Amino acid sequence: MDINAVATIARQELVINIRNRWTAIFAVVFGGLALAISYFGMLTAGAIGFQSFARTSASLLNLTLYVVPLLSLMMGALSFTSEKSLNEMLFAQPVTRAEILLGKLAGLFASILIATLVGFGLAGGVIALKTGASGALRYQAFVALSLALSLVFLTISALVASVCQRKTKAFGAMIFLWFFFTLFYDLIVIGATFLLKERAANTFIFASLFGNPVDMARVACLMILDGKEVFGAAGAALVKFMGGERASLLLLLGGLVVWIVIPFLLAQRSLKNQDI
Repeated sequence: MDINAVATIARQELVINIRNRWTAIFAVVFGGLALAISYFGMLTAGAIGFQSFARTSASLLNLTLYVVPLLSLMMGALSFTSEKSLNEMLFAQPVTRAEILLGKLAGLFASILIATLVGFGLAGGVIALKTGASGALRYQAFVALSLALSLVFLTISALVASVCQRKTKAFGAMIFLWFFFTLFYDLIVIGATFLLKERAANTFIFASLFGNPVDMARVACLMILDGKEVFGAAGAALVKFMGGERASLLLLLGGLVVWIVIPFLLAQRSLKNQDI
């Protein structure tokens, strides 16, 4: 694999996203979410003011698990289903399709990385000035897991776009996948457990955790943020099975890596077999 070719494609993809202002928009979204939730997070309790890093991360968690997959899927759909003439020009160059795929993914991830670090970083600076640096490491780990989740859904978007090819079809599939992973999946798992006996249901709940990267990221974040009380059945079963949170966290991180690698390999195979 030609690393220079991959870097050139990645740089071009990053420049496109910067020119289209996607990077700036996402930075504003991430920073605005972090500041708003930190400041208004205790509004229901009758208090207004900046919360600590730990409370801010916990409050941001669920919203981030909805926003990050959607943004990643949409960015992937826009990139991998761009105008046919542009794709034909790119694929006509003396580079392999694997290099093109890896370069575009790297450029997209670089765009999200910059937006995330700028948005959450500036918000983190404000929070640190207002509340101190206590819990900053957990906040950083939370941001890192958000980036890992974005990479998972970027590779999924590459796979879906390579299979669908047409923009409208790809966008429809992306929206369905977003609803499936963020909303429908847990409902399906809960419904299925009512059809099983207790022991089989517990095993099924444990195994189901690894079928959804959003759930894996949620449980991993809760472990980092020390949220044992809201692990859920799957998270509790995982900790019990692995004998502790550290081993459970490593297993979850390994699972997220698998969710990155497998869609990438499948997307690469799909692109290789296409006549472009």
